Amino acid sequence: MATGNPVKRVTVAVVGAVLLAIGIALLVLPGPGLLLVLAGLVVLASEFPALERYVDPVRDRAMKAAEDSVASQLRIAGSVLAGLALVAAGIVWGLNPDLPFGGWSAGSSLILSGFIIWGLLIWSYQRVDKRRARH
Repeated sequence: MATGNPVKRVTVAVVGAVLLAIGIALLVLPGPGLLLVLAGLVVLASEFPALERYVDPVRDRAMKAAEDSVASQLRIAGSVLAGLALVAAGIVWGLNPDLPFGGWSAGSSLILSGFIIWGLLIWSYQRVDKRRARH
């Protein structure tokens, strides 16, 4: 059992668990699920070393998924359109509180998901482009 600051340990546990939970939810919802699962595991492994054995396999799968997302122009276009659809849906949900889960709390999370998809798409493209330039 690790010793140290219990406040830090609890904070790391809570932040890591939240990232992990959101990442697991985003595996079936639109968003960067594997990358958030990876982030949660990395945070948790910093205080709970037994979890380190899961980091590399998840990192490998997350990086493969990132590369696959920019493997063709069709996939890139699909990701751009998915981001656009999420932003549009977020605006609709934000402006219509009568919709199920309507309002800006749901709308802003949809908009944020769209921007995250675009950011990850750019990051993935740059990563693959740098890898191609080296070979």
